[in-house]
Amino acid sequence: MSATSAGLDVQALQARLTRAAAAAASAQVDALLVSPGADLRYLLGAGGSSFERLTCLVLPAQGVPTLVVPKLEQPGYAEVPTAELGVQVATWVDGEDPYGLVAGLLDAPGRIAVTEGMSALHTLNLRDAMPGAHQQLAGPVLRELRMRKDAAEIAALRRAGEAIDRVHARMGEWLRPGRTEAAAAQDIAAAILAEGHATVEFVIVGSGPNGASPHHEVSERVLAAGDVVVIDIGGMTPEGYNSDSTRVYSLGEPAHEDVAATYAVLQRAQRAAVDAVRAGVSAESVDAAAREVITEAGFGEYFVHRTGHGIGLDVHEDPYIVAGNELVLEAGMAFSIEPGIYLPGRWGARIEDIVVATEDGVLNLNNQPHGLVVLPA
Repeated sequence: MSATSAGLDVQALQARLTRAAAAAASAQVDALLVSPGADLRYLLGAGGSSFERLTCLVLPAQGVPTLVVPKLEQPGYAEVPTAELGVQVATWVDGEDPYGLVAGLLDAPGRIAVTEGMSALHTLNLRDAMPGAHQQLAGPVLRELRMRKDAAEIAALRRAGEAIDRVHARMGEWLRPGRTEAAAAQDIAAAILAEGHATVEFVIVGSGPNGASPHHEVSERVLAAGDVVVIDIGGMTPEGYNSDSTRVYSLGEPAHEDVAATYAVLQRAQRAAVDAVRAGVSAESVDAAAREVITEAGFGEYFVHRTGHGIGLDVHEDPYIVAGNELVLEAGMAFSIEPGIYLPGRWGARIEDIVVATEDGVLNLNNQPHGLVVLPA
């Protein structure tokens, strides 16, 4: 259960706790109740796991934070520098009331915010323990902090990007006619771990018509000469940060005559969106940069999803690069740029990089070539 983020010092964690408390105060929330998951990992350096027994960081807007944890699970947080962070630890054992324990740490709160990953079991029991408190989501408070990556986080994301690039560079080892998508995916998953990830979060092998389904995973379809194959892969590194990158391969020359021209449109769209990224522009303007290229080429109806999503301790987090999101990008915001064109029943393609907005442009964390990679058939 213990999974302490590497490279985080006490000062960095303390600054996050301080900013989170200040953000809660600004949102007129008396306390944040943070359950195991990415938010807890962001604040304490260890995410833990959520079970039927309550584990919860009680972070008041004013006062001392306390980690409430079952005594039998306390060893899993041994690497968290609670004393140095000024975080108290309160343990409980079976037969005791952890929800009353949390309520007793707060002085008749008027508003509390629970993290979005907290189970209904714990959320409702906490509500019963503090009937006078209005309960709301902590996401709007914490996402404002988490989507602005500091230098250490950007370095961790860069290492994750380099690791997944190494997997893409080896794709010719596994994509061959006669193999199934599932067999190729099994080898790719093993390589994701071998190249430096702690976990495999997803492997998409979309061959032929399956590539026209953006979230197709794998099937028993047998790869064939001429197939266009979409490979979207990602994992979490030991530091807790995620990779996510998509490239497109062809087993020999593509069977469809329109692949080269259509793929060239997709390349231009992805490049246009990357070039549009910088601090001070809106998230929706980056989406529009990709969408305009694809629409003008006549493929607008075949680009069926947003251009990107934030990434960090979660694979998908804020900011979202999508029409209607007027959020102004700031330096340090990390997200994907992944336009796609999907031709139902025929083939599809998507090109995805993780990028970071900077004051004067963009930092690209994936550096594998963007062209259609033709592998031996």
